[in-house]
Amino acid sequence: MNNPPPLTPSPSKYSLLGHDILLISVMAILAGCGLIYEYLLSHYAGRILGSVESAIYAMIGTMIVAMGIGAFLARWFKDPFTAFAWLESLIALLGMSSILIIACIIALSYTLPHTFASLYNLPADAVLDGAIFDQFQTFARFLPYVFGLLLGILIGMEIPLIARIRQQVYGRFLENNAGTIYGADYIGAGIGAAIWVTVMLTLPIMQAAAWTALFNIIAGLIFLWRYHQHVKWAKLLLLCHLLLIGLFAVFLLYASAWMKDLSNVLYKDKVIYSDSTKYQHVVITERLSRTQTAPINDLFLNGRLQFSSADEQIYHTMLVYPAMLASNRHDNVLIIGGGDGLALRDVLKWPVKHATLVDLDGQLLSLFGLSNQPYQAPQPLKEKLTALNHNALNDPRANVIVADAFLEVERMLDRGLLFDTIIIDLPDPNHPDLNKLYSDYFYNHVKQLLAPDGALVIQSTSPYHAKKAFISIAKTVKQAGFAHVEQYQQNIPSFGQWGWTIATRSGQPASERIAQIAQFPVATNWLNQKYLQAAFAFPNNFFSNNKDIEVNRLGTGILYDYYRQAWQTESELYKN
Repeated sequence: MNNPPPLTPSPSKYSLLGHDILLISVMAILAGCGLIYEYLLSHYAGRILGSVESAIYAMIGTMIVAMGIGAFLARWFKDPFTAFAWLESLIALLGMSSILIIACIIALSYTLPHTFASLYNLPADAVLDGAIFDQFQTFARFLPYVFGLLLGILIGMEIPLIARIRQQVYGRFLENNAGTIYGADYIGAGIGAAIWVTVMLTLPIMQAAAWTALFNIIAGLIFLWRYHQHVKWAKLLLLCHLLLIGLFAVFLLYASAWMKDLSNVLYKDKVIYSDSTKYQHVVITERLSRTQTAPINDLFLNGRLQFSSADEQIYHTMLVYPAMLASNRHDNVLIIGGGDGLALRDVLKWPVKHATLVDLDGQLLSLFGLSNQPYQAPQPLKEKLTALNHNALNDPRANVIVADAFLEVERMLDRGLLFDTIIIDLPDPNHPDLNKLYSDYFYNHVKQLLAPDGALVIQSTSPYHAKKAFISIAKTVKQAGFAHVEQYQQNIPSFGQWGWTIATRSGQPASERIAQIAQFPVATNWLNQKYLQAAFAFPNNFFSNNKDIEVNRLGTGILYDYYRQAWQTESELYKN
């Protein structure tokens, strides 16, 4: 085997140690940057594709395969010093700008139909949704994987190239060369993961990308400074790195605003608030209506509509009133989720003594008026949202707990608490982290918190669009030990047909209890006896195949799969 020529005729022990410290440190920094780029693209892919878990796993798999391809391709470069120096500048450029490029193309794919409609003077209500526009949108939404593949290939070249550089520094074959480089890579990746969790997740996505790229640029500059005499076109590379630093400064100052403007294109109405909390991306839009004097506001979490002020009263009345009517007492009420305070608003219309609300996102609660949270929100918007929920989060009867409901329910059980009514107003089970809050294990714990003559209600997604998921929720509640489990539905203009699950521990089913009430104790514009009883009716054979639908046990992800498959199928139906 021919040994590579050394950099110097006979490098000293201390010189080799200096080379090693520099090369291993650079490798560790680059490994951390590579992992953060992987997480950034996964995070963004989850936002635009909706199926967060699938997007993350697919992105990680794509980049791992791409890194393997990159490791093979690295052999094409005969000069490892020059190849490595150019590689770092390319990775920094692509890592910093890829998400912005993806957002630009996605925004273009959504605005293109409107541009053509305007160009050809089509009527305002005409929608261009032909195959070409649809295919372009599909391509745009899967661009994260394309950039993940490109970045993965480039990152995969780093280890073979730096291993060859180290061997050339020593001027001989190094038996433990691969182990040393891979050790630095693994440790650096671990540090990168820690930085992602503790720092990057709290930053806007473009700022996180820019700061990560800066470390790439610094590592490249250090390498260029030490080995410039072995790098071809070193002065040109230095200029490229300086330009990248300038681009970093521009991105740090303006890219988040650009991303916000590009993301706003995806919403039909004017975006008046857009921010990422620790747990989700929050968007509030506004539009004017001829039928309403006040502007209509819609809340979106991770791109999914949560409520519209135009018809949220229908949804929250159907959520709250049946459970309150079916409960024998109303002294203590527990709400799980519902961080917008709207369910709490309707609960407080009843003669309750204490209402406890548990929600994970303190920043969302602050946006909707909770005064004891440190997060800042635009005051005019906060006042508008507080008026919508009647300042329910600050009502003296309300106890708002910022916590994971899965853990908080166990703490409540340890304290021996009981509630007359329990209302679960969580987002749809569109994420694996939410799946556990729809499990038999969780419902069994909730059952132990419910008074024997109380009632539980759960928002249960759409019985029309996600029938299997809807029925699975009821079967899971039944599996948890509730005596009577029923489901009901209603049309919400913003959502379409929507459904809920209601359960009692003992005695009569909720529908029979409600049927015995001659006059509702709390007036409502939306419900009367006949209207509510009709909500419990479903079409013939709706439940005919429920034997084939499984219970959502903790750890299985059955409900998440039902939900994801249902909406994917809907998308395909609309395409056809």
